[in-house]
Amino acid sequence: MNAEEALKTLGRDAAARAAMIAALRDYERRPEQRLTTVRDDVTGPIVDALHAGVDLVRKELSNGLVLEFPYRSKIARDFVMAAPERPDHVWEPQTTRLLLHLAAGVEHAIVGGAYFGDQAVPLAHALRGRGACHAFEPDAGQAAMLRRNAGLNGLDNLRVHSLGLWRDAETRLAFVGSDALAATVASRDGVPTTTIDLYAREAGIGRVGLIMLDLEGAELAVLEGAKRVLAEDGPHVVFEVHRAYVDWSDGLEATAVVRYLAGYGYTFFAVRDFQSNVDLAGRPIELVPIATAWLDGPPHGFNILATREPSIVDAEPFRIVPNVSPKLLFHRDPALHHPTGGL
Repeated sequence: MNAEEALKTLGRDAAARAAMIAALRDYERRPEQRLTTVRDDVTGPIVDALHAGVDLVRKELSNGLVLEFPYRSKIARDFVMAAPERPDHVWEPQTTRLLLHLAAGVEHAIVGGAYFGDQAVPLAHALRGRGACHAFEPDAGQAAMLRRNAGLNGLDNLRVHSLGLWRDAETRLAFVGSDALAATVASRDGVPTTTIDLYAREAGIGRVGLIMLDLEGAELAVLEGAKRVLAEDGPHVVFEVHRAYVDWSDGLEATAVVRYLAGYGYTFFAVRDFQSNVDLAGRPIELVPIATAWLDGPPHGFNILATREPSIVDAEPFRIVPNVSPKLLFHRDPALHHPTGGL
């Protein structure tokens, strides 16, 4: 038996797996490892091997929400490795805090690319009793997991749709890539689609207050199907941009998606965040005016807040931080890639 097979065997025992993960977390906390790529280089591959024989993982958040998910992505890995053991988020801590803060003033939120519920489940929980989270996940397996997580948490206001969002309701979408990194492209075959405008009308939504999109490059196509909602409802929009899909060589303001939303009166801020599970409780949500965002480095992605109410960021929990990178990274220049105040 080789090392990978041994770890797979060990990982089938839940108690042994938990003990191993705890030891690996302790190793990551050593001062000499704190600001390195130890997760990618050492501990992460070990945790991957531990889960090779595990079909489904269950984990609880600090507010009591429970999520189950297949272990096959960096999102799953970093959630499993979270410290504290019961974190306040699944993925991208500041994006989660941003969405929950914005949700306090709305009744209906739409999530495109909802996955197993990393953002949709906390959003639905925040909206329970006064509104709904309308989640779209074209991957049938992840949509089923999302429904399962809605049921586990009694979230009857989490409305799950195994559809793709697009600029029209005639196109079908095919997947390119796999799991959390799967993108969708127009196809004659594949998953059926709808538009935000059409769905909002057919679902009888009075006003869409918040849209969150994580679609690996399809964000603009989806927003082009939300003309009525953008013009009349003016929702806050949180969406990902990634250098692999978006040409920002002339700056973020020149990108097609930003120019499109600017036509509806939106102002933009890049969200400073880790693409991981990192404990940032109690820290301000740092936002970078997009004209000042530091974008150099390898191809990378981050989230942008678009709002027609820019005054909302003038008070807590927000802090405006110009001339830094939206991409928080342990192992890069602290002046550009660490939260203000340090780690």
